[in-house]
Amino acid sequence: MALPQHLSGDVVAINAFIDKFDVFLLDCDGVLWSGDHLFEGIVETLEFLRSRGKKTVFVTNNSTKSRPEYQKKFTAMGIPSDVEEIFGSAYSSAIYISRILKLEPPKNKVFVLGEAGIENELRTENVPFIGGTDPSFRRDMTPEDWQGIADGSLLDPEVGCVLAGLDFHVNYLKLSHAYQYLRRGAVFLATNVDSTFPMNHNFFPGAGSISVPLINMTGQKPVALGKPSQAMMDAIEGKFQLNRERTCMVGDRLDTDIKFGIEGKLGGTLAVLTGVNKQADWEAKDAAAVPAFYVDKLSDLRAAAQ
Repeated sequence: MALPQHLSGDVVAINAFIDKFDVFLLDCDGVLWSGDHLFEGIVETLEFLRSRGKKTVFVTNNSTKSRPEYQKKFTAMGIPSDVEEIFGSAYSSAIYISRILKLEPPKNKVFVLGEAGIENELRTENVPFIGGTDPSFRRDMTPEDWQGIADGSLLDPEVGCVLAGLDFHVNYLKLSHAYQYLRRGAVFLATNVDSTFPMNHNFFPGAGSISVPLINMTGQKPVALGKPSQAMMDAIEGKFQLNRERTCMVGDRLDTDIKFGIEGKLGGTLAVLTGVNKQADWEAKDAAAVPAFYVDKLSDLRAAAQ
């Protein structure tokens, strides 16, 4: 397999690269920022791409924030954006549950392992849910819990789906409920399966690490609705009416971002070295995916503006 073209410092190559695409799908964590640290030159780079007539769509696997919450983060960091330009895994999951699964009463509730971002997006699609940020689930198990979960008296008979996302308060009580719902036939979904995510110049457990215990318990893998799931790509294509051949996926992870673009048959993929994966990762024999292009950092594209 051919190795990617290194664009950093090559103005001619950067111009040719930019001219190939009309739409750039941009990951956020590890590409635009790490935690609350905005990488240098990001605002100017996005302005430059837009000045060249390019559409930018922010595609994130982070399910802890809804689209309006993400827009607030963009605004706080000085990045002009529209809420309709943001496509997160929480939103993708809500769309999938409401418009594809179409759960019918009496089994139309979702048990959530996750944060408020998932809940807010489910509300926008009028999907009923329990769990999530409910304080009654953020505690230790009691003897009554053991008995009530075992005999089913504490379980909601209307739950027909378990949705696992990044949950900063995951515990034995939540996992026990989720496991029993899955045993009773609930559909198993995950906002995404990232094992880690970048934060404060380091890495922390990702949403995929939340669903692993349930996978281990049930032997069942969830349907993932974030990158690299093509269900997410289909939803993005449908919403933005993009031409895949003229679209480029930009990201820092091979197994999610780059694989997402390759399996989606996009015109190109661009890896940045400011996040999870480095050059040695795609040069390895067992590489999860190999990008078509790479830059040291996203702002290197601005060299074409000089």
